Formats: sequence, structure tokens, C-alpha cells
Amino acid sequence: QVQLVESGGGLVQAGGSLRLSCAASGRTFGSYVAAWFRQAPGKEREFVAEVGRSGGGTYFADSVKGRFTISRDNAKNTMYLQMNSLKPEDTAVYYCAADRAIGTDYVQYTYWGRGTQVTVSS
Repeated sequence: QVQLVESGGGLVQAGGSLRLSCAASGRTFGSYVAAWFRQAPGKEREFVAEVGRSGGGTYFADSVKGRFTISRDNAKNTMYLQMNSLKPEDTAVYYCAADRAIGTDYVQYTYWGRGTQVTVSS
């Protein structure tokens, strides 16, 4: 079992930045690949970014490529999402997720946090 808790969301103006954190507890976080997803009102949960067990193997959705970076610190059992040049369309609840196998489909991830709201004003 892995428990995940997101933090760092908030309200920011377009063009601004936020850094989300995902703190993991339970079994060794470094044993899992991890990812960020987001869900806007009335829309399906969508993939944002993923990172491999040791911090390599990052992959991003086209919509955030070049603006977001993903990283992890296994010594601190924490994953991060640095979001720059934010746009109103980035407004969503952001979730972190973890599983044994890497992928971009939310249905394959077993462990989820409860989410943190990110709102970008125009």
C-alpha cells in the first residue's frame, strides 16, 4: 500500500508558476513509477506527466510539454510538478498516482491522492 497526499495548489494568474508536491507514505516510494493527472469540471481525468522509479524516464502530455517539469526525491518520498507559464486551461484538480508499471492511462494506476485544486485566472 502507498498513501499519497498532494499539496501546493492554489490560485495564480496566467503566466505564473506553481509547484505541486506529492508526499508518499507506506511502502517504499522508489519501488513505484509515479505520475500526475488532472481533471477539469465536466471532463475526463487526463494524463499530465510521469516519472520512472529513479527519476528518469519522464514523459509529458503535449499540452504541458516545455512548461511543466516532473521530478522526484525518493529519499524524501516526494514527487514534484513544477508548472510554469500557466494558462487558464490548466485549471483543474491535480492528482498524483503511483503503480508498478508506467503508462499514461489513468485506469492502470492503483494508488491515488485526493487531489489539489489549481486555478489559473486570465
